[in-house]
Amino acid sequence: MKRILVSLAGAGLLAYGGTVAFLQHYDHVTATELVASSPTHKDPVALAAFNALNEARCDYCHATKRDLPFYFHLPVANAIMEKDLHEGLRHFRIEPVLHAFEHGTAPSEEELSRIEEVIVQNRMPPAQYLLLHWHAHLSNAERQAILTWVEQTRRKYYANTGATEALAAEPIRPVPESVPVDPVKVALGKKLFFDKKLSGDNTLNCASCHGLDKGGVDNLVTATGIGGQKGPINVPTVYDAYFKVAQFWNARAPDLAAQAAGPVMNPLEMGSHDWSEVAAKLEADPDYAAMFKAAFGPDVQVGQQSITQAIAEFEKTLITPDSPFDEYLKGKEDAISAQAKRGYERFKAIGCSGCHSGIGVGGGGYEVMGLEGDYFKDRGGKQTDADEGIYAISHNPADQNRFVVPTLRNIALSAPYFHDGSVKTLDEAVRKMARYQTPDSNPSDQDVADIVAFLKSLSGKYDGHYLTDIKQ
Repeated sequence: MKRILVSLAGAGLLAYGGTVAFLQHYDHVTATELVASSPTHKDPVALAAFNALNEARCDYCHATKRDLPFYFHLPVANAIMEKDLHEGLRHFRIEPVLHAFEHGTAPSEEELSRIEEVIVQNRMPPAQYLLLHWHAHLSNAERQAILTWVEQTRRKYYANTGATEALAAEPIRPVPESVPVDPVKVALGKKLFFDKKLSGDNTLNCASCHGLDKGGVDNLVTATGIGGQKGPINVPTVYDAYFKVAQFWNARAPDLAAQAAGPVMNPLEMGSHDWSEVAAKLEADPDYAAMFKAAFGPDVQVGQQSITQAIAEFEKTLITPDSPFDEYLKGKEDAISAQAKRGYERFKAIGCSGCHSGIGVGGGGYEVMGLEGDYFKDRGGKQTDADEGIYAISHNPADQNRFVVPTLRNIALSAPYFHDGSVKTLDEAVRKMARYQTPDSNPSDQDVADIVAFLKSLSGKYDGHYLTDIKQ
């Protein structure tokens, strides 16, 4: 019996070893290859990072249309593998990163931060994957190669807004002092932003929901529209919206002009019926005639395009530089407290910076609400159309509950939080974000207090004044 058991064990080890050897060969022959003309071949830092990611075959679970190993198709294993593949695609898509390597360009700041997050936390590749793909284990040198590439890429492509040399590779960068705008259109857009004639009954303007004295929001759970109607979703801040990849929680507006058009015609918001009626009301105001002609020329047609372009131009100026944290990034060591500095380090270590990065400390990508836990089940109540996120627009199942990542700029002023407005305090928001979006599901009270101190340091200035001092 002992000999039989030994023989069986030996046969099992031989089969296991043979499988590992086969998979190593398979992983290499089916791996992504850079074309000969790729600039990455001439960049040793980028090439080392590409080789490390390619060796780990991150694309198996974070990309589609790949030649998957044989066990993905076995009857019992298939169900497990399909779940892993689903979760991998839900967490991160690596195709844009591979495209960047191919063409010698930069991934987005959000993509860089997501890669940095999992490498620093040593979360990828997962242990169960490494049982069969021994070669995919990333050595310390390979991990450092990836982090060095992230740093180099940030310095080369995303270090132009004033951070010191020492902090130029941080996942967050300062808000610039200004962005290019047409001042004539800005003046027109500002007047329109505060003009109640854009609403159907002349009672509401853009500032009704986006109060410049309220952190760019209305501080309500959901918006109050025409006739006191309640909207379905929390109002995103208008401050620093210029830096977002798309507008609205569900990304249905690609830019600020498209965003400005939405509320005007929405029957729950400003309740106008058509743009010709809005244009007629504006043209009845003698001040507007000259302003539209100055902004768009003598043959301007007052209507949706000219109105929303002007509002968008004004909203481009609603940026908030000179926060204490930005001053810290620019070299003023004592601009933030020791607690805020600890909070920033915990913010990165826990994984918050994986999504909240760049100028806006968010807004650079899209993320599932409840990535690491079932937020909607725990929240309770019926899910609404507003909970669907980008899925409501794309109808792609992968976009279910996926939203534009909100900016954390001036976050201390824009409560309540989340798309459903269900969270009243920053303390609670930090705890729930850790619980549902990161592997660190239960941060300590000290961590939460420190992170909140850091978040409060993100409150900046508009037009030279701290937002807390602005009166509308």
